[in-house]
Amino acid sequence: MKIISGGVCAAKGFTASGIHCGIRKNRTKKDLALIYSDKPASAAAVYTTNLVKGAPLTVTKDHISDGIAQAVICNSGNANTCNANGIEVAEKMSEALANALGIKANDVVVASTGVIGQPLNLAPIVEGIPALVAGLSKNGGDDAAEGIMTTDTVKKEIAVEFTVGGKICHLGGIAKGSGMIHPNMATMLVFLTTDAAIAPAMLKKALSTDIANTFNMVSIDGDTSTNDMVTVLANGMAGNAEINCEGEDFDAFMKALNTVTVYLCRMIAGDGEGATKLLECHVSGADDVATAKTVAKSVICSSLLKAAMFGADANWGRVLCAIGYSGADVDVNRVDVSFRSAKGEIAVCKDGAGVDFSEEKAKEILLEKEIEILVSVGNGAFDATAWGCDLTYDYVKINGDYRT
Repeated sequence: MKIISGGVCAAKGFTASGIHCGIRKNRTKKDLALIYSDKPASAAAVYTTNLVKGAPLTVTKDHISDGIAQAVICNSGNANTCNANGIEVAEKMSEALANALGIKANDVVVASTGVIGQPLNLAPIVEGIPALVAGLSKNGGDDAAEGIMTTDTVKKEIAVEFTVGGKICHLGGIAKGSGMIHPNMATMLVFLTTDAAIAPAMLKKALSTDIANTFNMVSIDGDTSTNDMVTVLANGMAGNAEINCEGEDFDAFMKALNTVTVYLCRMIAGDGEGATKLLECHVSGADDVATAKTVAKSVICSSLLKAAMFGADANWGRVLCAIGYSGADVDVNRVDVSFRSAKGEIAVCKDGAGVDFSEEKAKEILLEKEIEILVSVGNGAFDATAWGCDLTYDYVKINGDYRT
C-alpha cells in the first residue's frame, strides 16, 4: 500500500468540483462542493450523536437506507441546522443536483456546515449547481476539499493505493474540521471514496469499526457538533471480486481505510481552532481496550493539559489529574508518563510520582509542532491513541465573534 495524490478523485470513476456560489460574502472562498461517481456506489455513513441534528443528516440517512449513493453535495458558510424548513432545503438541494446530473435524488448525500441557526438561502445553491456540475474533473478533489472548509486553515485530503484479490484499488478522502470536535461520532465532515467492490453491509461494518479507533478519538474543544458525519462511497470499478464477508480481502480494505482515516484525524487535530501543536496521547499497559481509550481521551480533552502544552510547560501533574477523574479503573501508583517530540523524549513521572528531569530539555521537546504524551498504566496488553491540540488565546478570539 502506498500514499498517492488525487484525494477523493484518486479512485476510478470519481470526479469532483468546488465553487463559490454566494453563500459566503467573501468571493475568494469556495462554499459549495460536489463529489460524483460515474455509477451508483455502495454507501455507508455514521452521524453525530448530538440530539440536535442538521436536516441534511436526516435526509442523507433516508437516501442511503438502501445502501446506495452516487453523489455528495455539501455547502459551507451556513449550516442547515435548527431551521423550520431544513428538510425541504436539503431535499431541494438533492433534487436540483440530481436533475443536473441525470441521477435519482435518493442517490444524493447532502451535507451542510457553518453557522448554526441561520436560515440557509437555497437560491445561490440551486443557481450554482450548473457550474458545479460543469466543473467536475479528475483534478477537482482539491477544489472540493476547499469548498467544505469553515474555520479550517488547511485543506485536508489523502489517497492510498492498495491491492484486493489481485486487483489494484484506491481509497481517498477529504475532511473539514477545526472546532466543535469531540469524541462522540461523528465529529466533523469526512467524505471517502473508493473503487473497491464491497457490499453495503460490509462497507457499513468497516466504517463503524474503524471510527471507534479514529474519529471517535479526536477532540479539539469538548463540543460535539450538530451537522457532521462521515460518509464512504464504493463504486467497485477496480474490478475486484465483491467483498461480502470478513477475510483477507476485508482486512486489506480495513487497512487502507484506517490509513486514510488516521491521516485525516491527525490533520483535523493539528488544525484545531487557534492551535499551534498537534497532541497525540498513546496509552499502553491497560487491562482492556475500554480503559486505554478512556484514559487517552481524558488526557487529550483536559483544558489544563492543553494549555500547558501551548506554553511548553511539562506540567505532568495535569496528565495524572485527567487520568484520575477519567473514571477508568487504573492503579495510579503504576502510572508512568513521558513527553516525546522530534527533539527527543523525557520521562516526567514513574509509578505515579515525579522524577528528576531537566526543565530546559522538557521545554525544548514541548516547543515542537507535534507532541506525543506517552502514558503507561500497567502491564496489560491493550493500548489506545487519541488526538487533540493545544488550547491558545486564538481559540477564544475565533469563537468570541464567530457568528457576527
